[in-house]
Amino acid sequence: MFLRKDTEIDKNNMPAHIAIIMDGNGRWAKKRGLSRSIGHREGSRTLKKIVESCYNLGVKYLTVFAFSTENWSRSKEEVDQLMDLLLEYLRNAENELKGKNVRIRVIGERKGLSEEILTQIDRVERNTSHIKGLDFIIALNYGGRQEIVNAVSKLVEDKMAGRISEIDMDAVSERLYTSEIPDPDLVIRTSGEMRLSNFLIWQCSYYEFYFCDVLWPDFNENHLKQAICAYQSRQRRFGGVKC
Repeated sequence: MFLRKDTEIDKNNMPAHIAIIMDGNGRWAKKRGLSRSIGHREGSRTLKKIVESCYNLGVKYLTVFAFSTENWSRSKEEVDQLMDLLLEYLRNAENELKGKNVRIRVIGERKGLSEEILTQIDRVERNTSHIKGLDFIIALNYGGRQEIVNAVSKLVEDKMAGRISEIDMDAVSERLYTSEIPDPDLVIRTSGEMRLSNFLIWQCSYYEFYFCDVLWPDFNENHLKQAICAYQSRQRRFGGVKC
């Protein structure tokens, strides 16, 4: 794939919020005759590099799909390995970021997560809550449909209690996991798959999609820049018409 030069990235037209579906760890490992756990570990290393790249490029929000509500159906061994990697990252997050201005948030269902992971989530969110720079959002035990169900449940409760008078789109958005986070401008999915897989389905109304064949462990800063260049080449109409 032809890669535009870094100098061609328009720093005045950067996507403020990039979301990534990190797909292909298992296939990457299988192609090399390795275990899926090694694929996930390599994917974790890639994530650290991409967070740093987004920070250096001036991206304001980065959301990654780390573990879906459907991923519980995988083997216990694989789920345990994924949770161990997540726990390892959370424990070492501040050290990994090396003093960069990065705030970490975790969105998704807390139910089902271990007490140790919940403790680390609370710790890292609390310790980085004051930071202004890149907001790094980890979608963990996340499902877009469940997110909407939860928001509707809160709406019904608030309506019955008289806390709101009208139910509209803003009222729904305010009750999503992402209530304080702007909708993504660009969503990247690796590995060649072309579907959302229950990721940010309310927030996806007007974001731009970028699909690439690269398996996640092989994804690098050049691929990220290619996605940004593709985003910058498009006209975003938001339902309107531009001449």
